[in-house]
Amino acid sequence: MSELKEGQKAPEFTSTDQNGAAVSLSQFTGKKVVLYFYPKDDTPGCTAEACDFRDNYQGLTAKGIVVLGVSVDDEKSHQKFVTKHSLPFTLVADTDKKIVEAYGVWVEKNMYGKKYMGIARKTFLIDEQGIITHIIEKVDTKNATAQVLELLK
Repeated sequence: MSELKEGQKAPEFTSTDQNGAAVSLSQFTGKKVVLYFYPKDDTPGCTAEACDFRDNYQGLTAKGIVVLGVSVDDEKSHQKFVTKHSLPFTLVADTDKKIVEAYGVWVEKNMYGKKYMGIARKTFLIDEQGIITHIIEKVDTKNATAQVLELLK
């Protein structure tokens, strides 16, 4: 799998959200999409990032931006995370890892000398035609929205 680059078409996907409803990237054609990948529901960094998007959600939607969070957690885990933190946006369950692999964020990680596979925290900004306009490699979990809005100026 070659690495995705800005200017490329974003890979299409269909999976389920926290409510078990089908969600596809193509259903958001005509809107800007913030597609953010995060390692795990309800962990400190992931919670900070999700709550930052939550706290700035009105401003994003006012600009016609859709927020989609993706991790390999299942619908039930996403549902708990959404409820606990009152998240107003869609979380996509990628339990079969097809989306994380298509976007190149399923990578080997290393913690305390132990190697394992996991999600690299990364955010893709996708335009109304489904083209990747920006890729945020180093996400600031507490200021994720500010990073997005800075690039969309």
